[in-house]
Amino acid sequence: MSGIGLLGLTFLLSGGSISRVAPAGNPPVRGSADSAQQRIRQLEDQLAAVHTQQARQLLAGSLVALMVMAAVSLLLGRVLAQRVLRPLRLITNATRRVSADNLDWRLAVSGPADEVKDLADTIDELLERLEASFAAQRRFVANASHELRTPLATMRASLDVAVAKPDPAPSTVALADRLRIQLDRVDHLLDGFLVLARAQHGTLADATTVDLGDLIGTALRERTADVKAKRLSVTADVPPATAIQGSPALLSRLVGNVVDNAVAHNEHGGWIEITGSPTEEETVLVVETGGRVLDQREVDRLTQPFERLGGERTGSSGLGLSIVAAIAAAHGGRLALLARPAGGLRVSITLPVAKVPVVA
Repeated sequence: MSGIGLLGLTFLLSGGSISRVAPAGNPPVRGSADSAQQRIRQLEDQLAAVHTQQARQLLAGSLVALMVMAAVSLLLGRVLAQRVLRPLRLITNATRRVSADNLDWRLAVSGPADEVKDLADTIDELLERLEASFAAQRRFVANASHELRTPLATMRASLDVAVAKPDPAPSTVALADRLRIQLDRVDHLLDGFLVLARAQHGTLADATTVDLGDLIGTALRERTADVKAKRLSVTADVPPATAIQGSPALLSRLVGNVVDNAVAHNEHGGWIEITGSPTEEETVLVVETGGRVLDQREVDRLTQPFERLGGERTGSSGLGLSIVAAIAAAHGGRLALLARPAGGLRVSITLPVAKVPVVA
């Protein structure tokens, strides 16, 4: 717009009219005066034509120059904008890579003390506060779980002493049995807290090669009584020597929790189908069960602690699938839950493939 205004002003200032001046002195002879006047008009017409042609040439040249400079200005503006916004793009990409598992990472932008550096420093301070908050939360869960085990052990020993006395009262034995059940549930809950805290820390000091088939076989053998009690039909199809990389204790807990969930929340006479699909980069463990049709919105909340289908508060602690999700994330994998259209649940866990194969 500035170029167009400058072009119009230049064209107006260069478009002055040609004045006609009468010859001075004594009036010439009639014949010679007419011929001179005619010659002057011809020269004036020629000058006007030349001026018009020059004005048109100036206008055409200015328009071409304006178009060229407009294109050059757009190109230079884009280059300058990309150069100015490059630090913001770097900050955006770096911030996207930050998650709950690498909050110790910082942008550490260097350069002059301008608005961009202030923004990067503010994000670094925010990440530092988030890291401290996450660490405090995990320490509290781990420490509280450890500290609560001592009074639980004391209560359990007191119950054993009371029942071990000669001729205990029947009411005392019944009360002790009920309290043991509740103590076992609290102990199981604390154990879940410890595993969840360890998985969320992402510390896999004992990482090694683990056979997925062995983990599934062990989990099914430990729950044989429950499977028989519900008369469940279980099929497992995992290729031999399917190796995954990670902590044996955490991966065993992952598989055990998934199988527990499939058995505990299955209908009487139902079915469980377990499959493993290894590829070059990852292994997908799928556990499917039948049952009633579930709401996908409720299923999506099951990865959060203490979430249960339908808000029920009995039968489980509500930590099973949240522990599975945390363990999978700690191993660089992921958990996906899908409500089957025909009823039941499909649990899909993606885990990294071990670099060193196992012997079948």
